[in-house]
Amino acid sequence: MKGSDPNKFGDRLGDAAKARQAMLEKARAKMAALAETKPERDAERARIARDREEREAARRAEKEAKLKREREEREAAETARLEAERREREERERAASEEKNKLAQLLADQKAARDARYAARKARQGKR
Repeated sequence: MKGSDPNKFGDRLGDAAKARQAMLEKARAKMAALAETKPERDAERARIARDREEREAARRAEKEAKLKREREEREAAETARLEAERREREERERAASEEKNKLAQLLADQKAARDARYAARKARQGKR
């Protein structure tokens, strides 16, 4: 500072006190300016928090909907798989039943042919 002698202790103390006072006044002025804008900043923070909560709620709802949709798809796939297995089992049983019926018919036809040959042979032997 001009006019003060830096070699004198009292002048240095006075300069330090003035500097502290200037910093204090500067801080008080800044605090006053911040106090004036506090309601606006609080409202902005509240709006930001509300927007964040809305986004989180939307994400949660979307996630729940996705999980529900996936669960329904899995259930539908499982139902379709079980239905396909049931149809395949019925088809195998029907094919086995047809095969069994064909075999029984074949055996019956063979027996009828055998019986006819036997009867024909007995008839030929009876004519002699």
